[in-house]
Amino acid sequence: MNKWYFFALVIANAAIADSVLAHGANIKHQQTPAIVIRAAFDDGTPMANAQAIVYSPDDPSNPWLKGTTDSEGKFTFVPESQVSGNWDVKVRQAGHGDIASISLEQENSASDTNPNTTENKAGIRANLEEILPLQKVLMISTTVWGFIGTALFFARYKQNVGSSEETGKS
Repeated sequence: MNKWYFFALVIANAAIADSVLAHGANIKHQQTPAIVIRAAFDDGTPMANAQAIVYSPDDPSNPWLKGTTDSEGKFTFVPESQVSGNWDVKVRQAGHGDIASISLEQENSASDTNPNTTENKAGIRANLEEILPLQKVLMISTTVWGFIGTALFFARYKQNVGSSEETGKS
């Protein structure tokens, strides 16, 4: 009976684990004439009115721009076109946050004969990974398995200590 109760408890916790995993944050960005940042918690809820700080590659220790996200978690800024390198954007709200590193590269053309080449061409590379449902299930199952293994280890230890005390008394 206790085994089935424990199994039902584990399944119930796994079913509601999505709300528990909502404490992380992630940032996505897209290239337009400006850089648009969309910040959201892991469950997809926008980080509305979150603090956004942009750091320039020229001076990464001092903020280049400070602002807040809108009600949809979006923050837009236009980086200086002559500054290439990694622009870091930090978004924080209520103790949760994330940092996105946006790589802007300048390519200087050596020849003026190619009309398709521009001197200040900026490109953006990003790592826009999201946690997949399969990853969540795997994380939950390994955590549960760790708890079960720890409980079985200590149950065995308690059983061995109890049996050694009984043999010592005889």
